[in-house]
Amino acid sequence: MNKIGIMGGSFDPIHIGHMNIAEEAAARLGLDEVLFIPANKSYNKDPNENMSSDKRLYLTELAVEDDPLFKASDIEIKRGGTTYTVDTLEELKGLYGDDTELVFLLGADSMLAVDKWREPEKLFKLCRFAVVSRPGCSDGELEKEIKRIEKKYNSEIYRMNTPGLDVSSTDIRNRIAGGEGFRYMLPAKVWKAITDNDLYGFKPEFYPEAAIYVKRLEKELKPSRFRHTLGVAAEARKLARTYSEDPYKAYIAGLLHDCAKNFDREKTYALCEKYGVELDEVLKAQPDLIHSFLGAEAAKEEYGITDEEILRAIKYHTTGHGEGMSPLEMIIYLADIIEPNRAYFKGLDKIRKLAYYDLKSAMEEALEQTISFNSEKGRLIHPLSSQAYSYFKENNRRKRIE
Repeated sequence: MNKIGIMGGSFDPIHIGHMNIAEEAAARLGLDEVLFIPANKSYNKDPNENMSSDKRLYLTELAVEDDPLFKASDIEIKRGGTTYTVDTLEELKGLYGDDTELVFLLGADSMLAVDKWREPEKLFKLCRFAVVSRPGCSDGELEKEIKRIEKKYNSEIYRMNTPGLDVSSTDIRNRIAGGEGFRYMLPAKVWKAITDNDLYGFKPEFYPEAAIYVKRLEKELKPSRFRHTLGVAAEARKLARTYSEDPYKAYIAGLLHDCAKNFDREKTYALCEKYGVELDEVLKAQPDLIHSFLGAEAAKEEYGITDEEILRAIKYHTTGHGEGMSPLEMIIYLADIIEPNRAYFKGLDKIRKLAYYDLKSAMEEALEQTISFNSEKGRLIHPLSSQAYSYFKENNRRKRIE
């Protein structure tokens, strides 16, 4: 006989405690599969407390997709209305047949209340229950209740003596809303989905690294530069989400893009020598351009950034570099120009619109405007900027022809 484990609940959100229980049950009880079934609307919970059912299902699917033993089910969400376990078990019994044993997994706190659920007599005929003890639940009290229930319903309940992890969805939601750490309380893909999509009130400044960087930058940058920095980080994150790039990388690159901007001339040259930043003729003639090249090294050496994509985005945020420029590099270049605190200039509105429509068209327009403005001021144009403009202009021309 096949054994299918059933884990039901709000999964608001699903966390490592849920995964741990399922893993323990599969190993101890010889389960062939564990179904994670998010409730559509739990009868005993405040409906306003839950994330929408489709998002909870999505997070649950992310949590289990890399484990062939686990599967997310939308059976209760598709059925709609208030969720009752007895209805779900009846439907599953019809799907799997009598040659499959359904094993319903639940915590000790739920076990203590199970005979208050709808149609408990039918529940115990449709499945076997497996209970896992949780912190705060007396083993003596639990065992006494299990024996009472077994006798009352003429059923044997599986015991799992390994305590579940002391993690709760409520605590996770509270930690997210309060800006506290929660990353390792969730499967990695669930954490990424929550932080990428601002679920449960998450804000990008809640990234642990970001909070540290923001405090340091606030001390080191002038107030106007600091406001600009926060604007670039927020704009970069919005652009990244528009183009399905990594919002976390975009936010961090945006935060650190000007980390070397407020160094005085003496410190700038000293750090260039220390970190091996080579100064070409344009950089020597126009030291204001140095900060992006030096910033990449400062981000690496002083902020601990090791991601090469982030470092390159910082390095080329003032010049660009043409062919091979990654989406993240374009995003940081454009976010630096279009963020809301940027002083208005002719053509800014066009660049802002293009940035959310076509990155390469926006790059061509931004580079053209930048080169034209600096030429009028009598400034040297860095060769990388000229190369970038030529590349994007030609690339966009070809695209229009095609």
